[in-house]
Amino acid sequence: MNYLAHSILSFTDGQLVGNMIADFIKNNERGNFPLEIQEGIKLHRFIDSFTDSHPAVSEAKKIFSPLVRLYSGAFVDVAFDYFVAHHYSEKDLRHHSQKTYKILWENDKWLPENYKKMLVRMEQDDWLSNYRKDQGIQFSMQNVLNKAQYLEKNLAVFDVFLNNKPILESYFNLFFPEILEKFKLSFGK
Repeated sequence: MNYLAHSILSFTDGQLVGNMIADFIKNNERGNFPLEIQEGIKLHRFIDSFTDSHPAVSEAKKIFSPLVRLYSGAFVDVAFDYFVAHHYSEKDLRHHSQKTYKILWENDKWLPENYKKMLVRMEQDDWLSNYRKDQGIQFSMQNVLNKAQYLEKNLAVFDVFLNNKPILESYFNLFFPEILEKFKLSFGK
């Protein structure tokens, strides 16, 4: 899952911090953080493991695979955040986004420097709320392309998303209720 889903699947401030920074720290650094942040890091890894092994996610990856090969999972993560965002009203999503940024900055002493730099851009462009918009997903997909070492930067991955939105949403609808069940959460507008 991508940033929005990880933020929604966090239950305490510390878990949110750990869940959001997990990709920016090495596993052997986990012990340097308070227990609640460590729990968030473990939670992040559980979510990623569950996601990567889910059959619906595997099917969704096949949509992006011909174009981006091994990077297909990253594009499914971004696409799925689009569908997560659409289960909330704009007002509720904006409130969640602002609360998330506030909690992260209140815990800035635990944020890796490279994460802080990204968080500045994330908040300025309100990535979490903008997952609700096509142009927000296009921006996020371009970010993935820009960071991908072995992909051309002008691949039509956003067109693949647009052309396959209904089938991607059907895979999301098979997958996301299961992860929510793992956490006993409800999901709705």
